[in-house]
Amino acid sequence: MFQFFANIFGYLLEFVYHFINNYGLAIIFFTIIIKILFIPFSVKQQKTMKKTAKIQEKMKVIQFKYKNNPEKMNQEVMELYKTEKMSPFSGCLTAIIQVVLLFSIFYLVRSPLTYMQKIPTENINNYVTQLQESGKSVSNVYPEIDIIREYNFLKEKNPEDEYIDKANLQMNFLGLDLSKVPQQNLTDFTVYIIPVLYILSSFVSIKLTTAMQKKKEEKQPIDGTTGKELVPEKQSDELDALMQTNKMMSWFMPLMSVSVAIIAPLGLALYWLTNNILMIIERLILNKVIKSEEE
Repeated sequence: MFQFFANIFGYLLEFVYHFINNYGLAIIFFTIIIKILFIPFSVKQQKTMKKTAKIQEKMKVIQFKYKNNPEKMNQEVMELYKTEKMSPFSGCLTAIIQVVLLFSIFYLVRSPLTYMQKIPTENINNYVTQLQESGKSVSNVYPEIDIIREYNFLKEKNPEDEYIDKANLQMNFLGLDLSKVPQQNLTDFTVYIIPVLYILSSFVSIKLTTAMQKKKEEKQPIDGTTGKELVPEKQSDELDALMQTNKMMSWFMPLMSVSVAIIAPLGLALYWLTNNILMIIERLILNKVIKSEEE
């Protein structure tokens, strides 16, 4: 499945690269296009997040009121979701899309000659064999990156090959070699620039999301007659523990991405960095727009 989407994304990335002729800039514009295509989904996701925060107070009341009657509590909770026109599994789609994008783009950046340049596997294997027979180092994980790096050598070896020129990708971006893998170049400080910026942008994104959710969670539901909290502090803490678990899960994707970025070519980290920056801007804008619509 991931290869399928990597192949589709490859057509788009090659189309952009054809006009820009720089791999780094192509990835940035590619990311912008992907983000624009997913705007309808992002709007729906943002609205769902706000709606979920709003019904948490009602859910706390239901869970406390029927804490000794699980069956009735479940019925009331499902009725609440039905009334609010929401699904308990509405957040699953977001997680699935994130995972598909994560691995599909990884496949694309790991093997740009296959998914972006559409060079036949037979030709790629032939290039790898020529490099190995010449005593040149070829990675078992990223052989296509080594092919790109040794383009001049392979061009001399295959002057009549109609596909060899497709391996001549411009990987230099603002002085950074996007074909480098941090794990393989630990002494080169430049390989850490993009991953570090990505980590910082992830931190900002998570703090932004947490701040938006916190505003909705600070108030406990109040009984209009007595003025007391409908959910005692102890019970509220138990329910908030579940919310805290969900927040912790929001750190999973960034941490997983950082782990992959260390062992992947820098082009992948550049994609994630650009995506994070666009996501922060998108959330700020959508939050204001949706808030204005509600008012």
